[in-house]
Amino acid sequence: MNFMQMQDAPQRAFGFLIQQATRIEAEVYRTVYQEIQYQDIVPVDTTGPEWVDAITYFSSDAVGQAQWFNGHAQDVPNVELLRDKFSTTVSMAAIGYRYSVEELGKAALYGINLTNDKGVAARRVAEEKIDSVAFVGDTTKGYTGIVNNPAVAATTAPADGTGSATTFASKSPDQILRDINAVLTGQFTGTFGNYVADTLLLPYDVLLTLSSRRIDSVNQTTIIDWIKRNNIYTLTTGRELTIRGLFGYLDTSGSGGTKRMVAYKKDPSVLKLNMPMPFRFWNPWQMGPMLFEVPGTFRLGGVDVKLAKAIRYLDGI
Repeated sequence: MNFMQMQDAPQRAFGFLIQQATRIEAEVYRTVYQEIQYQDIVPVDTTGPEWVDAITYFSSDAVGQAQWFNGHAQDVPNVELLRDKFSTTVSMAAIGYRYSVEELGKAALYGINLTNDKGVAARRVAEEKIDSVAFVGDTTKGYTGIVNNPAVAATTAPADGTGSATTFASKSPDQILRDINAVLTGQFTGTFGNYVADTLLLPYDVLLTLSSRRIDSVNQTTIIDWIKRNNIYTLTTGRELTIRGLFGYLDTSGSGGTKRMVAYKKDPSVLKLNMPMPFRFWNPWQMGPMLFEVPGTFRLGGVDVKLAKAIRYLDGI
């Protein structure tokens, strides 16, 4: 190989990478990650401008009550909205993948398509980061997540289990249902009947126990099935309560490092994850004489809790 051929090798490799990048990107975006849960748990808002520096939102609470009224009177009762203004910064994160001239050259020589393994791995890392921010936030950015927002009311489960314990494992099915309904009822009264929690998040091992433990030694019904039929949300609305198990995020989020349950209304008016720029790959670029990179970025503003009273925490479960 002469000098000119050696000089041309990186250009040929780069051209091959450009040709392959679009196909790889399409394959990566078709990949589904079953363990990534934020999209099923938190409403995601991608409508903001991609390069916005901050997102402003208002947390509101209605004050007022309808009264009996005489048609000739002039003092009509009015509702007032108490609004608090909040602003959250939007931050960018990046993850990409690389190829060497040797990798690209061999693939081009033998007519082999580049695999999407590196692209899939990069996107998975990005999704894991978004998942973590959605649930627990990021202290370096001042973000809190759905399981640790300080504005949300947190109570500890009654200590009337075996040995005065608070945990669900120490309690009877009736006590567990009582504790869950107390959280759902507290949310309903806390919002003057405007919001009822439709989603429960439980530590994974707690959900596993409830889904395998029967309500008694004779009945085949598990505690979780019994709760699904007899919780106050289902009895009030006729709709099924969504119950999800989370691995890791709720194990020590409660007071004193205890397990926590989260009950909330899954609605953008209550909470949402601001993601003005979902994860994307940018054009490949040559970062050195023999190395090429495909950068990927996304921009997040964290989870905005717009109505804290429509979310409740129960600790010590």
